[in-house]
Amino acid sequence: MSASALHADTSPNAGFFDLLNSRWHETALRIFLLVVIAHWAEHLVQAYQVYVLHLPRPMAMGLLGMRFHWLMKTEVLHYGFAVVMLAGLWMLRRGFTGESRKWWMVSFWLQFFHHIEHGLLFYQALTGNYLFGGSVPTSIGQIWIPRVELHLIYNTLVFIPMVVAMYYHMYPRADESIAPTCTCARRHPPQVVAA
Repeated sequence: MSASALHADTSPNAGFFDLLNSRWHETALRIFLLVVIAHWAEHLVQAYQVYVLHLPRPMAMGLLGMRFHWLMKTEVLHYGFAVVMLAGLWMLRRGFTGESRKWWMVSFWLQFFHHIEHGLLFYQALTGNYLFGGSVPTSIGQIWIPRVELHLIYNTLVFIPMVVAMYYHMYPRADESIAPTCTCARRHPPQVVAA
């Protein structure tokens, strides 16, 4: 662990975000990953319901929707998750360094766009002003791609750079000159020693 991470860990003035991105980073990432996997499960079950069970799209509501029908008919759940995902990516970013930080931020910016899409859907659901001549809330991507598939694509586009970031975070490249600020790394790059 780097000196800055140790300082953040032991300093009595260490704030929540300092701890979240040093001592608590690995635990926070595990919790965040569970949330992301649960979200993936919802979308995969929904796709299974459409393509394997051949349910009509309005009836393919994922795991939560089978129990709480009203929840899937609102945009609150979808927008809420987009915000949680965006907040998680933002709050955990400082624990990433070097190559892993670049990939983590790619994931963040893709999720930022995904969040805008859900914001548009949420706005339309609240106001009843549907975009693009639709009779239901419609996002920009839905002009070309049906909603079930579109959100699988969005989640894939956000997830892939997140996985790459996690790989580089846990196994930093040998030429990384920036020391990690947490204990997540399974292999630490050699430290550059000044002559």
